[in-house]
Amino acid sequence: MVTWVREHLPLTVAALVVAVLLAAFVLIWFQPQKLFIDQRVSEALPEGAVASAADEDMADDDMASEEDMADDDMASEEDMADDDMASEEEADASAQPATLASGEFTGTAHPTSGTASAIRLEDGSRILRFEEFATDNGPDLLVYLTSASPDAGDDAFDQDFVSLGPLKGNLGDQNYELPDDVDLERYATVVIWCRRFTVSFGTASLDAAG
Repeated sequence: MVTWVREHLPLTVAALVVAVLLAAFVLIWFQPQKLFIDQRVSEALPEGAVASAADEDMADDDMASEEDMADDDMASEEDMADDDMASEEEADASAQPATLASGEFTGTAHPTSGTASAIRLEDGSRILRFEEFATDNGPDLLVYLTSASPDAGDDAFDQDFVSLGPLKGNLGDQNYELPDDVDLERYATVVIWCRRFTVSFGTASLDAAG
């Protein structure tokens, strides 16, 4: 065997180089090692973004109520108290995060589970939030909002879509900023998309909150 290797040393070296390069290509391009490496994320729901703005609105409402009372002698103190209470309740309600739409993940090419929710925050901005999310890890994974239905298939998911950026982790709670101009009635399907191999890992339908 040793004699044969010596006699065919150039061929042996060339074969070893090809094997190393092939292994490197597989590890870099296909990244099969990611299937065995989980990346966990634990992001909290953003809060308190515009608490001061809400306080200013309440203060403006109170000032307006006092001016109206001074101008209108017919307004009773009881009516003013009722108006102030209603204003405060409306301000508190508008300052709370609100779920606009949500749905459960279903696996496509890989097992996927958890909840996707479109949420309006206190400052009026919106996020897409994943909770108890779990899927397999993989290369070049992105979060898409697509106009295709969840069961349309991979050929349709990347035709009319909005990318929210790379998937932060294959496990755990995470938030993605929703651009102001994204129409959630049109882009109502969430897709975990592997751009490198044009395949989906899982989908969720964003159904409007009742």
